[in-house]
Amino acid sequence: MSRLGHREVLSIRRTRGASVLLFITDRCPVGCAHCSVDSRPDSPRITDHALFASIVDQLAALPELRMVGISGGEPFVERRALALAVTRLAAADKHVVLYTSGFWARSDHAPQWIHRVLEQSAAVYLSTDAHHVASQGPERFRNAARIIARHGLPIVVQAIDEGDTLDRTRESLAAALGPDWADHAELVPTHGLPHGRGAGLYAQPVRHSGRSFGPCDVVDAAVVRYDGRVTACCNESVIMGAGPAALRRDCADGSDVAAAVTDFTNDPFFTALGSVGPGPLTGLPGFSDLADRQFSSICGLCWTMTKRRSAGESDRMLAAIATLNS
Repeated sequence: MSRLGHREVLSIRRTRGASVLLFITDRCPVGCAHCSVDSRPDSPRITDHALFASIVDQLAALPELRMVGISGGEPFVERRALALAVTRLAAADKHVVLYTSGFWARSDHAPQWIHRVLEQSAAVYLSTDAHHVASQGPERFRNAARIIARHGLPIVVQAIDEGDTLDRTRESLAAALGPDWADHAELVPTHGLPHGRGAGLYAQPVRHSGRSFGPCDVVDAAVVRYDGRVTACCNESVIMGAGPAALRRDCADGSDVAAAVTDFTNDPFFTALGSVGPGPLTGLPGFSDLADRQFSSICGLCWTMTKRRSAGESDRMLAAIATLNS
């Protein structure tokens, strides 16, 4: 099984239609105060396993799809579904990238089903920060790092850059993997998101004019939820049902999911958002009044544009604009 570092993952993710994120569950046992999707130990999880298997099989059959990220919630709470998804996607030569808190690593010896999942994966994004440590202590993170490293898997550690979190994370990595931990893991600082429970902890950033926003770095990969919901991007609020309806589709089976993924990939408006960004689109007649309007995030501008847009309107112009950065 091939391995992917953070740079390779980002490159595939920014190649339009080459990846999707499979949101496998809403549930997470950690219960962090800053969770951007409001995941809880009793949140919804998979109930229709036949639908989920159909979704996975249809994704596996998409020829242009090279990588599938699997997240949640915490994907390792879904033993049956996670094992099925990783096995079938890997068999179809898709790179599987896992996103986890490592809560499952109660010791540095994991159950065999977890080893089988790791063996078939291309990389693991392992998250930690003060909220994770407060919920489950530092040792599970260290155990998870050891277990993943034994499989020769690249570890990308995502940690919110606040307080002394990054220094403590480096100390944990050194304790887990030794002084040469950087040979096995990359530390990627992140920031807290003002979504879900995080809305109570993180303020919206400074507002900027609509014309100033560049390309969106998350709209090139659709998100597929375990219940058949497909969204144009990984905005947590959109996944949970907020925002314009045009940003998501609720599908009844795997074939509908595959069609929705393809439609979002080929949509000229979303393609242009990923290529040049919404800022240049404020030069179009239907959006010109947004050029000087202030927005706290690129998502706010996108939502406003999406609500205004009529299906098929200016698609040829948008398609041409989308090629400018290709």
